[in-house]
Formats: sequence, structure tokens, C-alpha cells
Amino acid sequence: MKTNLFLLSLIFLLGACTKEVEVEIPGYQEQLVIDGSISTGSPAIVLISTSENIYSPTNLEAYLNGFVSGATVVVTDGIITDTLVEICTDNLPPGTEDLAAAFFGIPPDELINLNLCGYFSTNITGEVGKTYNLEVSVGDQNFSSVTAIYETTALDSLYWKPEGSLTNHGWSWATLSDPAGSYDAYMWEVQRLNLLSDGTQDPLWYKTFNPFFDDLVFDGLTFDFAYENPINFFDETVDEDYRGYFEQGDTIIVKLSKLGRDEFNFYQKKYNQMYTSGNPFATPTNIPSNIEGGALGVWAGFSPWTDTLICQP
Repeated sequence: MKTNLFLLSLIFLLGACTKEVEVEIPGYQEQLVIDGSISTGSPAIVLISTSENIYSPTNLEAYLNGFVSGATVVVTDGIITDTLVEICTDNLPPGTEDLAAAFFGIPPDELINLNLCGYFSTNITGEVGKTYNLEVSVGDQNFSSVTAIYETTALDSLYWKPEGSLTNHGWSWATLSDPAGSYDAYMWEVQRLNLLSDGTQDPLWYKTFNPFFDDLVFDGLTFDFAYENPINFFDETVDEDYRGYFEQGDTIIVKLSKLGRDEFNFYQKKYNQMYTSGNPFATPTNIPSNIEGGALGVWAGFSPWTDTLICQP
């Protein structure tokens, strides 16, 4: 009886202590987003758009609606100063279709039907060892950033082997000797050389779910690591048991690109947020930016190293 009375009293006290708390959520404030890059042997490409409300969809249509036209975008390497040209994908200069497709991640035949615009350099291409300054003016707002293209690090070897009990399917493997005593960050991408069903070559580069890594825990070490196949992960024509694997006989190009510390911090947190959005147990992430002046985004230099992998044991 005493126990029941105690429980009833506890419930009453807890109920009496209930208090409604009103939390004010700050209103959404639109910001400019600058997403630019320059790679060895390639022109600078800069996308400028306005940020979206956190509850808004993040898709191609959102970028098309938020694209900022009429900006002044200048890139300099200390010798050449280049004012970038605003070009849309429905009016690309001949011979640039595959480059634009690789940058936007959209097949060329789809890209030409979109009015997807960006700013492209015509006098500057990326070179290893150079530093590139970016200046962007939109109305009375000015933004700036700086990036560099670092010396490439080649993989010691590339190989494929069956995974576990599988005989014809496995991951791509690599051996990397990381330079000792310096900070190094990397991005992993793959491109398939096998022809598509229509007999054409796929120009797109595919990133895995976590394509960025740095040498925080392996500085100066030599080690082996593996990556899954991002090309067929959502391909419904491939048996679910084999998605994420390369099949024996596949031929792919592996691209390992170096990038700077600030750029790595941006991309790592961006990808972490992309793949944990909607997860109630994920830690909220503030994505850092190397853009000065109050804009979001990144200005990044890449130095890619590539090699061909034929998937044979």
C-alpha cells in the first residue's frame, strides 16, 4: 500500500513540474554559394548560386533556380589574370562537352538539354606547384579565396581480387606510400573504360561514398586499401549481391587527386553531411569554407594521378 502511495505521489509531482518551453528558431538567411575548382591541365570552373533553406530540396532544379548570373569572376596565378566567361551547357564550345559532363556529373546527351551555367577560364589551366587566387564580385559584394595544386603522389600498385567466397566479383585495391613529414590529403575516383550499351565511352568520374581521406593516422607509411565500385551501386540491372563490386574483366581508370587541408576539411564534412542527413543519431555538422567575405562553398585545387586497372586476379 505504501509503495502504491509513493508511486502516485511521484507521478503527481512529476506532472506538476511540467513546463512548456518555447524555442525560437532563427529565420533562414540566404547566402551566396561559390563552388570552384582547378585541376592540372584543366581550366578553372566556378559555380555561383544562392543557398537554400534547410527544408528545401537539394537537387539540380534548385541549383538552376538559384544560379547567379552576371558575376565578375577572376582567377590569377601571379602571372596570368583571367576573367572567367559565363557559359551554359546548351551552348558549349565544341570539344568541351566531355569536360563539362565530368565536372557536373551529368552525361553529355543530358547536359546539352539543360540550361546549366557556370564560369569557365579561357586563358588559365592548372599547373602543379602554382597558387591560384579567386576574386568574385556580385553586385556590391566581394569574395576571395586561394588554393594551390600540389605535387601528385602515385600509387605503388593497383590490383583486383575476388572478395571472400566470390569468384568473379571484388573490390579495387591499391598500395600507397604516403610522403613522410608533410600533410597529404587525397580524393579517389573511378571511370569505366568498358563501352556503354550504345557503344559510347562513359566520360563521367564516379566517387565512392567516402572518397576523401588524409594521412592523419598513416603519415609516411606504406599500406594497402580497397574501394568499392560506385558505378553500379544503384544499377537495378545488376544483381543486388554484386552491387558495389567490380566484375572480373572490367577495365577502369583510377584517379587519385591531391588537395589541400582546408579543401579536404570542406569536402569531408560535406560528404559526411550528405550521407547522414535524415539520421536522427548523426552529429550536426558545420561545413567550413575557405571563401572570404561571407560566402559558403570552396575553391579547390587538385593534382590528379591516373592509372588503368584491368580486373583480373
